[in-house]
Amino acid sequence: DNSKEISRAEKVILPGVGEAGSAMKYLREKGLDKLIISLKQPFLGICLGQQLMCRHSEEGDTKCLVIFDSDVRLFPQVDIVPHMGWNNFFSLRGVLFDGVSPEEDVYYVHSYYPEISSCTTAVCDYILPFSAAMQKDNFYATQFHPEKSAGTGEKILKNFLEL
Repeated sequence: DNSKEISRAEKVILPGVGEAGSAMKYLREKGLDKLIISLKQPFLGICLGQQLMCRHSEEGDTKCLVIFDSDVRLFPQVDIVPHMGWNNFFSLRGVLFDGVSPEEDVYYVHSYYPEISSCTTAVCDYILPFSAAMQKDNFYATQFHPEKSAGTGEKILKNFLEL
């Protein structure tokens, strides 16, 4: 949470584990909400990190960072939530997916999902289609966990690091 260190970083990753309301409260208390949206270097949000980059989350009725034009919703069939395990994605576009094919699986663990929007760069279908990845300017995000997604995740992280 060191603003100077984050500002000087070549790249920034906002990892994703937690709950939207308390995570946004922490970011606001530290002034990181304003810092994040002003960053010009490549920025990657993972899982909750992606959700916080959206407009609003149903989790805790939370106003988020408003980087992406999407809202975050709770999956409607709570009897099969969370979405946990290996699943694929499709409609891949953008530099994060260079060398990645839609047949490859990645690892998901989440109960909330970002809606599809103009920023969507990959789609997953679990109960309904949702944004598996998003991108706008220097901001990139994945709902899945690339760090837990074996070789496919390694390719995606490598593509991010090479930006």
